[in-house]
Amino acid sequence: MDQYNRVVELWKSYNISSAAELDKFLDSFRILFAFHSGKIENDEITYNDTREIFENGRVVSYTGSPRALFEQQNQKLCYEFLKEKIAIREAISVELVKEIHRILAVGTYDERRYIENEERPGEFKKHDYVTGIHDVGSASENTERDIIELIQEINEYSGKDVLKAAAYFHVKFEFIHPFADGNGRVGRTLMNYYLMTHDHPPLIIYDEDKMLYYEGLQKYDEAEDLKPVYEFLKYETEKAWEKALKLSEGIKPGRKNLSDFT
Repeated sequence: MDQYNRVVELWKSYNISSAAELDKFLDSFRILFAFHSGKIENDEITYNDTREIFENGRVVSYTGSPRALFEQQNQKLCYEFLKEKIAIREAISVELVKEIHRILAVGTYDERRYIENEERPGEFKKHDYVTGIHDVGSASENTERDIIELIQEINEYSGKDVLKAAAYFHVKFEFIHPFADGNGRVGRTLMNYYLMTHDHPPLIIYDEDKMLYYEGLQKYDEAEDLKPVYEFLKYETEKAWEKALKLSEGIKPGRKNLSDFT
């Protein structure tokens, strides 16, 4: 059995059925996910600040942008909001998508979006925003319809390849680009939500791997080719759970020597 499938079996062996169990198995994962998901789009976010917010609810002697703190505090609040829903396997809905965005984006919209364009966290975009080198994105008047159709499609999927379904959901969500801002953070959160509610391990898209991530999204935009994103997400799943897998199999993680630091 390859590493990816061993990771999936490890997650299934946890047999998570409550929010408390989710907290136990995602203790460090949720911090790493929040850090990397935030840092992909905001370079001011740091791991130490994220960890302080998750573990202590505050950051001491902070001198950076308030937005970075808002974003990471929102990540924590979003996890707390979702964990009970994950435990009971609540299906994705339009209302859930909007509420995830509201939690993640509150306090982060700039003056132009909030005052001039009258955009609000938790509401689909009122103006046309595009993303990527090919300027993709649903027209504002079509956004809700496109999201409803995508949610219906993903909720009706009866195949066995959960990761492929999650990859499809993610690329389509990012292609639609339903909000004025925060689409990446919402899309990555929704992807993990779908994975966990279908008994599959969540994953981290690491900041250092973001160029491969962007390339995969671009391949889909150009030719509706899902394979690059699918293979990338499989790799990131292996990477996120490598240490836990080794510990479960009684393999000690390799020790660093001096050459690893030079």
